[in-house]
Amino acid sequence: MRGLFAAVMLMGIFSFLGASWMLLLDAPDVAFTEASVGAGISTILALATLALTTRKAKVPVRRPALPLLIVAVTGAALVYGTLDMPHFGDPEAPASNYPHPSYVERTEHDIHVPNVVTAVLASYRGYDTLGETVVIFTAGIAVLALLRGSRKRRPTGGGGEDAG
Repeated sequence: MRGLFAAVMLMGIFSFLGASWMLLLDAPDVAFTEASVGAGISTILALATLALTTRKAKVPVRRPALPLLIVAVTGAALVYGTLDMPHFGDPEAPASNYPHPSYVERTEHDIHVPNVVTAVLASYRGYDTLGETVVIFTAGIAVLALLRGSRKRRPTGGGGEDAG
């Protein structure tokens, strides 16, 4: 795809769909983060970058084999790493055994949230999650400030000092 504007829009749509999937899986904290950072700030930053550059990608002069090889090796390593993972929903998986059982037992009664991960992040570790959100928000504002400050100042008309 050579149209960078369309690529940015597709990236934002895919990120928004990812947030919707997380919401369907009863993880509103993850969905909110994906919607705000992935579909929101990332799309805005990419559009701001396009405003400062061009809307069409340059046609490559040659087909680089090295980047394709690096991506293939990295992908193979990632797939190899998943072979040792426990099966989805396995009750003997480390993720199912290591949280203290009281989190699972008390979540519905204490917080009235069906998702244990959301309960832990939003209630039991609420201040920590708030701190992470503040860091992400501050980083986004800083990048926006950098992009705004990088615009070149156009000289005003007149050509010199006071002519009068």
